[in-house]
Amino acid sequence: MPTAAAPGGDGLDEAVTIGVSVHVPEPYGSRVQDARAGHGDPQARSIPTHVTLLPPTETRTGLLPGIERHLRAVAAGQRPFRMLLQGSGTFRPVSPVVFIRVEEGAQECRVLEAEVRSGPLARELAFPYHPHVTVAHGLPEPALDVAYERTKGFRAVFEVAEFVLSTFGPDAVWRPWRSYAFGRS
Repeated sequence: MPTAAAPGGDGLDEAVTIGVSVHVPEPYGSRVQDARAGHGDPQARSIPTHVTLLPPTETRTGLLPGIERHLRAVAAGQRPFRMLLQGSGTFRPVSPVVFIRVEEGAQECRVLEAEVRSGPLARELAFPYHPHVTVAHGLPEPALDVAYERTKGFRAVFEVAEFVLSTFGPDAVWRPWRSYAFGRS
């Protein structure tokens, strides 16, 4: 992924919201976005299809160089792994979310999440970490029921060889900023 200018870009130590994730490749990523849109999820096109490693986290642009060093070090110690996404799950009634289950690669995601969410990115989570791919969020119960049923047959298999640092824009869209390939320093 090409290197982009730092978020904010004007040299000031501005607030920026970042997230770290494993992106789901094509054609699967678009299929999930299409499904989200079809269920009426307003966030469907503003969030690349992913498995979260670091949820939305506010930081300062001046801290990004240290965060990038941390993420490079985490990625350098990783090896590619196989991910199998299959079937549906839900966090209801605790949270109005329907998701695709991570059937293979969940343990590797847990290790990655713990390493990413350390050092300069150490923070508490509202819920225990559970790797998943969201297909519907915050929708009425009938729409969540439909999403759950339609996702039961979903299946995707791919190799994970990197994770991505993304930024949340003023237009409420998440954009990939940098990728970190495994096994490289």
